[in-house]
Amino acid sequence: MSRKTPPNSYSSKILNILDGKPAIPLDSINNNRNTKTGYALTRSIKNLVEAGCVEVVCSDNKSYLKLTKKGKRKLDYIKLEGSGVLISTVWDGLWRIIILDIPEERKSERDALRYLLKKADFKCIKNTVWVSPHPYEHLFTNIKKDLGLGTELMIIITDKLDEKTKLAFLESSKR
Repeated sequence: MSRKTPPNSYSSKILNILDGKPAIPLDSINNNRNTKTGYALTRSIKNLVEAGCVEVVCSDNKSYLKLTKKGKRKLDYIKLEGSGVLISTVWDGLWRIIILDIPEERKSERDALRYLLKKADFKCIKNTVWVSPHPYEHLFTNIKKDLGLGTELMIIITDKLDEKTKLAFLESSKR
């Protein structure tokens, strides 16, 4: 995920089309033969395949595109970077608490998760405890599943926080 993908690019649109589907026929994406659009789509598909975000599967004389785990993570990142499409701005009264306990040998995953937590406006109130009022739990549930993080990532949703924890959250929000 070294290169940023603009939320409205062909690549992000392709990833969004593949989201939640086992695979889709390649020709259903690349059916626009307008030279400019057709070239851009073909190039985007090629770049996604080279980046390991999608794979081409051939079956019954037909080619299909399939989202990989890396592609799912990239799509989650694009959604997170998007302009507020993922979350409601009205607080539902629930706090989301995420506890990370990822070992040192998986440091890159731990750092990536911390980055995503910050982007999702979670605040670190203790070394491994992150709190937010925003409903991102589904995103982190998917990340947990995709990365195979059993008890290394715990998600707690509650309607109550003690006053000191609320203060710690508010203090970390000011930084």
